[in-house]
Amino acid sequence: MDACIRDVKELSLVYDGKSENTFVSVYFDGRDKRSLQRRERACRAVLRGDELENFVKTMEHIRKHMERNRAVAIFASDKHDYVKVVPLPVPLPNMLVVDSSPYICPLAEMTGEWEPFTLILINTHHAKIFSVSCGRVTKREDKSFNVMNKHKKGGWSQARFQRLRKGSIHSFLTDVVHDVKHIVEGDIIIAGPGQAKHEFKRLLPESMQRSVIAMFDSDMDDEQHLFSESLVAMAEMERKEQKTLLAHIRRELLRDGLAAYGIDETLEAAREGKVEVLLIERGYKERGWICEHCQNAGRGDAEHCPVCGGRTSQVDIIEEIVEFAERTDAIIEFIDEEELRMLGHVAALLRYR
Repeated sequence: MDACIRDVKELSLVYDGKSENTFVSVYFDGRDKRSLQRRERACRAVLRGDELENFVKTMEHIRKHMERNRAVAIFASDKHDYVKVVPLPVPLPNMLVVDSSPYICPLAEMTGEWEPFTLILINTHHAKIFSVSCGRVTKREDKSFNVMNKHKKGGWSQARFQRLRKGSIHSFLTDVVHDVKHIVEGDIIIAGPGQAKHEFKRLLPESMQRSVIAMFDSDMDDEQHLFSESLVAMAEMERKEQKTLLAHIRRELLRDGLAAYGIDETLEAAREGKVEVLLIERGYKERGWICEHCQNAGRGDAEHCPVCGGRTSQVDIIEEIVEFAERTDAIIEFIDEEELRMLGHVAALLRYR
């Protein structure tokens, strides 16, 4: 499983069972600490008692991880002896949130935008295989083969030489296919000069051929430009997938099928583990509450839980929907579509009713 997905899943399962504001979530862009210092002063001013003491101690832990001046997300609680540091491939807006659980919405949105994929750069005698995950590029394989490019006079005939050369190339590409089977992660992009990349694709198993979303002409040494092109291709595929998911929800809604829409209906479905795909209007927030003791939640304000009578915590209700959906491995997409806003800012495809 992709590291980003594991991080979000782990964080979605962490909360204070008494609904106390004991978790601090910090998103730091690696540059401007002033906005976070201002947020820290504001939180100190409004917190009281044990929550204030926990906040002060937790911020001491967090500051140690901010000293390296890199883009990072830090989730911590001194009370729960918990610290989770997630390096970010791109800076996110600075944010400091104090809540009864880690604030994962920005991280979940980033994870959805940086889907993992495998990039293969190949010609007749050289192959480079990269895994791209959360914006990080890792070279997994760099394989070369000495293919004879010129026919020497005497000895073999030209025709025999070409047959042997083609056989050597085919053998090399087959070896690369074998390696890729053990490396491939997510979608596949194939690039390189000439026709070798097309022959390589034909040698892939059918299931992997269906995962190839783009093919580029590229020099073997122009890796940086290729990475940029690949990210553009992935972003375009992501937009198409989001439109397809929204169209699927539209069809289910019209026939009163496996779909939910609006805050209340989607929240209930997510809490009950029914959500297969969750669509959220990008940037939308709404005031809500949660009882961490029994995991009941709702919009607006509630000092005490209407189910168990326990203390509640004020939250962004969208954050709680995301956390419930993450716990059951739902696909989560943040999108900009007027149709989704008209449906109540959130909608979901359901596993069952």
